[in-house]
Amino acid sequence: MKLPEHNSIGAPHTQIILASSSPFRKELLHRLGLPFSAIAPQADETPLPGESAQAHVARLASVKAHAIVRQHPHALIIGSDQVAVLDGEIIGKPGDHHTAVRQLAKASGKRMEFLTGLCLLNSATHRMQVDVIPFSVVFRVLSAAQIERYLHHEKPYNCAGSFKSEGLGIALFDKLEGDDPTALVGLPLISLVRMLEQENVHVI
Repeated sequence: MKLPEHNSIGAPHTQIILASSSPFRKELLHRLGLPFSAIAPQADETPLPGESAQAHVARLASVKAHAIVRQHPHALIIGSDQVAVLDGEIIGKPGDHHTAVRQLAKASGKRMEFLTGLCLLNSATHRMQVDVIPFSVVFRVLSAAQIERYLHHEKPYNCAGSFKSEGLGIALFDKLEGDDPTALVGLPLISLVRMLEQENVHVI
């Protein structure tokens, strides 16, 4: 029996664009088997006064998608942003070894929550879907020597929370908590598949 055909990339000439320069997000999106382009958006990522972490990532996911609308008026644009929250404070990318040591020492034995904002913007119809997906990690109690060995091995200085969960960073954890492990890496594919289907883009 022949299955009914469907258009896997939506309407004719529909482009899919990932508004990101992150190699981790590009690698995740490749899993869906859809052709796409990746463009780095220009966006001010400074939190607004009094802005919650959830509101911050939702807003920035939208801002990043909108940043490339003018150049691509007939595209489905994916924007995403992520923050880590520890003890009620937003934890950013460490940027250097000293800051990464401090972040991991503070996280030792604690739960860190990651909030990932996801936006799918149809630049032709201006329809926008936005969601925030939580995912948490519970750290093992880490010694100073373990932290140093991990950081020297992986150098995750451009990763929020100072680890790469898709690499050796998994050894830092006691437990992972959440519905979509891809959210931890920065692009929640389960939610994205649902959003794409609303735009008549079917992965399977």
